[in-house]
Amino acid sequence: MYVAVKGGEAAIANAHRLLADRRRGDRSLPAVGIDQIVTQLALAVDRVMAEASLYDRTLAALAVRQARGDMIEAIFLLRAYRTTLPRFGYSQPLDTSAMKIERRISATYKDLPGGQLLGPTFDYTHRLLDPSLLTDEPVDEPMQRPAEDGRVMRVSEILDQEGLIEGDGTMPVDHEIGDLTREPLEFPMTRDLRLQALARGDEGFLLALGYSTQRGYGRTHPFTGEIRIGEVEVEFDVPELGFAVSLGRIQVTECQMVNQFKGSAKAPPQFTRGYGLVFGQSERKAMAMSLVDRALRAEELGEDIVAPAQDEEFVISHSDNVQATGFVEHLKLPHYVDFQAELDLVRRMRRDFEAARESGMDPMTEAAE
Repeated sequence: MYVAVKGGEAAIANAHRLLADRRRGDRSLPAVGIDQIVTQLALAVDRVMAEASLYDRTLAALAVRQARGDMIEAIFLLRAYRTTLPRFGYSQPLDTSAMKIERRISATYKDLPGGQLLGPTFDYTHRLLDPSLLTDEPVDEPMQRPAEDGRVMRVSEILDQEGLIEGDGTMPVDHEIGDLTREPLEFPMTRDLRLQALARGDEGFLLALGYSTQRGYGRTHPFTGEIRIGEVEVEFDVPELGFAVSLGRIQVTECQMVNQFKGSAKAPPQFTRGYGLVFGQSERKAMAMSLVDRALRAEELGEDIVAPAQDEEFVISHSDNVQATGFVEHLKLPHYVDFQAELDLVRRMRRDFEAARESGMDPMTEAAE
């Protein structure tokens, strides 16, 4: 007995085999392990976790390896896996004021309570290729000092002592925090939902929008009030116990932008806030997020909406790179019937155009009629 196999199915199966072979790479070289990706490509792993909304470095590293380093494909894979997981409930709000800080900087105060802490950063390195990485030369041991425990005052608290910055934001007592992973988007959105969308939005898109606000498309003049990177405790409220239990600690990046506000009929001149909070060490993303968050508060603060970064529907509808990828890449799929219909239409329009020109009429006038 012979079984017919469609050429398309065979081609797809072979494509999968070829992809697996390319993923493995040169057989004479050792394969890249998951632990290597977690530790040596940590910032890539953190981005995948943040934009997939799933905090698991091992799974994010697996997605990076499976996607051969394609960040958006890895985000797609991890987000798809996330949908298969059971949901037990929601954690308590993260207390970032109790963060175990690894990096903390401010562009508003040189000498602030708790001090500046540079941590791991590219900011003060030469942007030159480092040949020593080709041979894995040993790294010098860093200078150390005793760790400082305890809560570190926020920059916003310093301004609040003089009443120069708006409050931290409140919600009505009966407000239920939204969850955009379970409910479809509806506009206008509350700020909690906007921040969720921005936290998992594409870093490059948000970076471009944040850059646009600095170039005048949004009329904001931001200062980096504070950036913090460190570990925070996640607590889960167990109804049977009647109190919250700790699930462990995760690394996050928090950014508060400070923006001048000339005031309105309801509020005096003061500083306002833009906020960003992202999984892992994702400083650029957190900064871009806080810039866009502040721009999207234009209507709330009585400002004119004149720029793309201030248009909530435009920003949120186009910030998701998984949705954007799906819509753009679907153009690779067969559109034979659609194209044949358009091809026939263009041919008929072309014949009408030529006929009108031969008869001495203006082809464009004929086409308009």
